[in-house]
Amino acid sequence: MSSPKSLLIRNARIILPNGELMIGDVKSRDRQIVEVAPEISNTTSTTEIDAQGLTLLPGVIDPQVHFREPGLEHKEDLFTASCACAKGGVTSFLEMPNTRPLTTTQQALDDKLQRAANKSLVNYGFFIGATAENLPDLLLAQPTPGIKIFMGSMHGNLLIDQEAVLEAIFAQGDRLIAVHAEDQARINQRRLEFANIHDPAVHSQIQDNQAALLATQLALKLAKKYQRRLHILHMSTAEEADLLREDKPSWVTAEVTPQHLLLNTSAYEKIGTLAQMNPPLRSPHDNEVLWQALRDGVIDFIATDHAPHTLEEKAQPYPNSPSGMPGVETSLALMLTAAMEGRCTVAQVVQWMSKAVAVAYGIPNKGAIAPGYDADLVLVDLNTYRPVRREELLTKCGWSPFEGWNLTGWAVTTIVGGEVVYDQGRVNTQVRGQALTFL
Repeated sequence: MSSPKSLLIRNARIILPNGELMIGDVKSRDRQIVEVAPEISNTTSTTEIDAQGLTLLPGVIDPQVHFREPGLEHKEDLFTASCACAKGGVTSFLEMPNTRPLTTTQQALDDKLQRAANKSLVNYGFFIGATAENLPDLLLAQPTPGIKIFMGSMHGNLLIDQEAVLEAIFAQGDRLIAVHAEDQARINQRRLEFANIHDPAVHSQIQDNQAALLATQLALKLAKKYQRRLHILHMSTAEEADLLREDKPSWVTAEVTPQHLLLNTSAYEKIGTLAQMNPPLRSPHDNEVLWQALRDGVIDFIATDHAPHTLEEKAQPYPNSPSGMPGVETSLALMLTAAMEGRCTVAQVVQWMSKAVAVAYGIPNKGAIAPGYDADLVLVDLNTYRPVRREELLTKCGWSPFEGWNLTGWAVTTIVGGEVVYDQGRVNTQVRGQALTFL
């Protein structure tokens, strides 16, 4: 019988669960952290990493990604996406249901779980998608972090833009509901008003702040009526942040993407359709209000909405160009760079990208560096800056809206379940993550 796998990280700057910094060692055995102390003695069976000068954080949990498998693997697949996660310090992800076939049944969910078990280097969970007809699946499918509802920016069976259908879903069961909050009727009206304009900047006018606010108001109304656990995905506007600041029940959470914090409508002039996403980029004023809402706890955590498309697809003229951009490789470095600039603290980044996500989705033993927690960890270098380079990206789509940005906090070593999955530019493709559980 083989001895338990153990790992000892020495001399790290450890961000503790209370946010304080400690120079010390962390030991893991059989996927779990067993000791955190200023100094831990080694044994002959222990693999050792000298982390002198590096900062040790809990692995990032990215709670909103689109990894395109099955059906759209030319854009991304679970293997390439999980390699990109490992490089970015992301040790767990929650993936969305708009694949082909749609993830709207237990059978489709089981298929994704099996694919991930075979391919994913990091831990994984998959949302079940709501349609007008699949309420029994929404109540019973497992394991899943929750129900995903597209209130807008979608076509086909996943679009739920009728209040009566939405209410039927909110009224039954107690599973978390995560909403893409854009009002489809307003989007349709605005598309007519701005027809035949091929400047991608018009995207932010068609799917405007009001479209987002209307949908968030409706979702909040239904969540309050039924006291239903609600999560608002990729919040993008000052108006929505102000709404939640005034009226946010304890059972409601919200997230924001690095894109909506750090990019705005000026990006269209620089990178064209690579800046196109749903909900769209907003104004510098929206950036600042979202930042303040995040710092104040009105917005609870960070997600990337990693949604890759090929450069060929993105090169099509608007509105034929698809919306979405990759993000798992750059999100942690972007947020840590913001921390180094004084916009937040490293401890806040840990809260927003690890702990708060684990709490919101009921993922046990994730998001902190303490005995009993899973050994999902990332060592980052906060002393070295280097630019985002297209040729270094591991995402299959091969581009980033942040190309050329000079960032710090890049992952040096990423650890999943006590095993090194990424180290100094090399991915260990033999590591496999595990299916997440949700309490």
